Amino acid sequence: MLLFVFSHMVNHALALVSLETAEYGRKWFSLIWLNPVSSVIFYGSVLTHIILVLRSIYMRRSLKMPAREALQIIIGLLIPYMIIDHASGIRLSRMLYDIDIGYDIIINNFWIRRPMLGLRQSTVLVLIWTHGCLGVFYWLRYRDWYKRISPYLLTIAVLLPILALLGFSDAGRAMEYNPPPPRVPHANQAELDAVIDGFTAGVKTLFGSAVVLVFALRGVRSWRQRSNAFEIRYEHGALVRASAGLSILEGSRSGGVSHFSACGGRGRCSTCRVRVISTDGPLPEPSTMERATLQRIHADSDVRLGCQLRPKHSLNVALLLASKQQSDIPASGEPIRPGREEEIAVMFCDLRNFTALSEARLPYDMVFLLNRYFTVVGQAVEQAGGRLDKFIGDGAMALFGLDGNKETASRDALKAAALILRNVEALNEELEKQFAVKLRIVVGIHAGPSIVGVMGYGAAKTLTAIGDTVNVASRLETAAKEFDTAIVISEPVLKQSAHDIGTLESRTIPIRGKSAQMKVFLISEAESQRFV
Repeated sequence: MLLFVFSHMVNHALALVSLETAEYGRKWFSLIWLNPVSSVIFYGSVLTHIILVLRSIYMRRSLKMPAREALQIIIGLLIPYMIIDHASGIRLSRMLYDIDIGYDIIINNFWIRRPMLGLRQSTVLVLIWTHGCLGVFYWLRYRDWYKRISPYLLTIAVLLPILALLGFSDAGRAMEYNPPPPRVPHANQAELDAVIDGFTAGVKTLFGSAVVLVFALRGVRSWRQRSNAFEIRYEHGALVRASAGLSILEGSRSGGVSHFSACGGRGRCSTCRVRVISTDGPLPEPSTMERATLQRIHADSDVRLGCQLRPKHSLNVALLLASKQQSDIPASGEPIRPGREEEIAVMFCDLRNFTALSEARLPYDMVFLLNRYFTVVGQAVEQAGGRLDKFIGDGAMALFGLDGNKETASRDALKAAALILRNVEALNEELEKQFAVKLRIVVGIHAGPSIVGVMGYGAAKTLTAIGDTVNVASRLETAAKEFDTAIVISEPVLKQSAHDIGTLESRTIPIRGKSAQMKVFLISEAESQRFV
């Protein structure tokens, strides 16, 4: 349906060129969308949309929800009702009497004869477009590739309806001065009008009855389940009495308890999870979807998804993630990204002789040197497709594979390390005369699962990674100093990068906190350049 509206607005925007251009575009638009196959797909999507909206209303045990979700439902109900008249007139005219309604008739009808109808159709067009764009945003907002292209999509999302409305108004003003020649009414015009009016009234009645029926069924269900209410007792002291059938998340919302849910309670994430401290009776078994999510996050046996758990008995729970007000919008301006496990590569790099350098130079000189060094590191990481996570003293941490492509994460990390070494050598040649300094860099790289998400407090919130993979990468950077080599990488990094081992020296070293030793590879500065 979003594609239909997109092409519809492009057609309107063509009126900025001329009415004839818009009419030419309409013929292509009709060819694409008014054939039997496209018609089935389009009207099927409209029907599916209506069913999903009504199902969403019925499935909610509580109508207390964030304003964003309420707005989505309201717009979802308004759109079908507002397009019935226009869709019925166009479709029935073509199906029953093969009447092809051109742009001149549409503009004359909506701009001159019935301007309020034109205003309503313009409004519903923008509503559908906004509704669809918001749906795409909330569906894809956590995907890294989407974040990269979102500025361009936002430009299209804002500019296209503006151009469409300008095209409509420009054609309308032109028609005020050059009205089209009067058209002879169709021989069966009265019959057609009667059919359209009757069909439109019937569809509106059917749609309205479906909405009323859904709310009536909700009322009956609530009345029957009121006697089976249960209590949700929260670890922080709150108490909510909820009707049977409500999920923990819905109970929290109905009782005014702030309960974070990134996906809006659709079971697509795990941010609403709770720990069940105690219960007065057995809990329902997790559904297949809930069980898969819990297994993916390696949840303990007493952890359940708040949006999926619908208890029949009173229980005590603890919310495991911060409330939406605390966590949804990081103060640093980072994109919203709840924590999740991802396969990434982590790189640590450090200056070997930092202490000796700092003792022999003025603070201002050290700040200058470090900033030049940090620039080299940052540019190399970005050039290789990574993300500079943080600077730690004279060291830096970078993440690779945040776009979900673990196959290239290790390769990108090796490329970044090689670029850093090469560019630091160029920096040494540049600074040697002024500072008599030679910076030496060591790098450690490891790949594996890490918890990635926006963490921190206040202005210090940022996207980062934690976990065993990060700790091992830091340990490998230390090992590079111990072995007096430029880079130390783990065996998983070399395997995932698909580079040949060649003559690389390997060692087996102990890793603090691990019982088993790890096989690593030592890479000299000269050997590293084959990874660029």
